[in-house]
Amino acid sequence: MVIVDVLLFIINCLLWIGFITVEPNEVRVMVFFGKYEGTIKTNGFFFVNPFYSKTKLTLRARNMDAEPIKVNDKKGNPIMIGQVVVWRVIDTYKASFDIDNTAKTNVGQAGVVNSVNEKMKAYENFVKVQSDAALRFVAGMFAYDTSENEDEKLTLRSGGEDINDILEKQLNERLSIAGIEVLEARVNYLAYAPEIAAVMLRRQQADAIISAREKIVDGAVGMVKHALAKLSEEEIVDLDDEKKAAMVSNLLVVLCSDERAQPIVNAGTLYN
Repeated sequence: MVIVDVLLFIINCLLWIGFITVEPNEVRVMVFFGKYEGTIKTNGFFFVNPFYSKTKLTLRARNMDAEPIKVNDKKGNPIMIGQVVVWRVIDTYKASFDIDNTAKTNVGQAGVVNSVNEKMKAYENFVKVQSDAALRFVAGMFAYDTSENEDEKLTLRSGGEDINDILEKQLNERLSIAGIEVLEARVNYLAYAPEIAAVMLRRQQADAIISAREKIVDGAVGMVKHALAKLSEEEIVDLDDEKKAAMVSNLLVVLCSDERAQPIVNAGTLYN
């Protein structure tokens, strides 16, 4: 009877080991003495072979907010660029066996090893390394901004969604080996490196000043042309070429000057 009781107790323990629970967006990878037997993705309470190795993985989406890194753009300028990546595991076989997902485990106060979190940390490290490589590759494909006398159709600063789409495609190509899908990838930080930031800021300010000056001159020329045309049309005063040149010069000085012009009243005639 004692032997029978011991055998029943052992069988009972083995049977209890075979019961598993699968929660939403979680899976169990089944391995029987080194042979892959399949993955349980259906939610619920199940009984499987007690001798199966039942590895738990999560399919929930995860965020990775990468710190900005220093890279060189297409022109060789050092820039700081960062990204946000949303990813998840979609292929449990590749995630379990095609990459090294082992990590140093920590034992909690109750003596239970949190293996799931440790495995996901190993995946996060893999995603981080590949994300940095993809970001460096994409940053090297484009210039930070369009320079003078250049016609860059796509730049890091103005690319927007196009740059994000290229980055997402690069990440999916690099992470497919691990059975990981990138749901979204975005550049969330972009700036010149500190050593050239001041110089590039002055260049941008100069470009803005030149652009503003061009608009001011275009407007001033139009106003002068309109004034001369109205004077001639209304026959208010008859000006020769010399007086027209003087009038154009005075109007351009007034309209294009940074400071307000001081008026001088002419008490005589136009020919004095």
